[in-house]
Amino acid sequence: MRTLCASTLIGEFFVIGFAALVAMKDPDLATATVWTVSGIAMFLCLALCGVVTRPGGVALGWALQIALIASGFVVPTMFFMGAVFAALWWASVHYGRKIDEAKARFAAQAAEAPQAAQDPRTAQVDSTTPDAV
Repeated sequence: MRTLCASTLIGEFFVIGFAALVAMKDPDLATATVWTVSGIAMFLCLALCGVVTRPGGVALGWALQIALIASGFVVPTMFFMGAVFAALWWASVHYGRKIDEAKARFAAQAAEAPQAAQDPRTAQVDSTTPDAV
């Protein structure tokens, strides 16, 4: 899950930076305000990459997605981009968890295989091969 979520967050990092460049063209917004808000959001994207697997990390990611959608009130294109990244965030969390479960299952099977081969009581005899005479 960490890899998929981090990839989504890195993509958001760049989108937020580009949205800040667009927002700077608005004469009603101060440049310092635009870059302060965008810089905080960009920092949160990077920080979440490291804590996404900890308790509350996914919830913080959802809060960031909501904020990204809400930024559409300043840069209207962000309504669309925010929705796209919210969908990517959902997919990253959903499928990332499935991948983590599959990895854990394969690791457990791999750990069982050498133990079963070493334990003669659990070894199964293949009845389809004839015994050597």
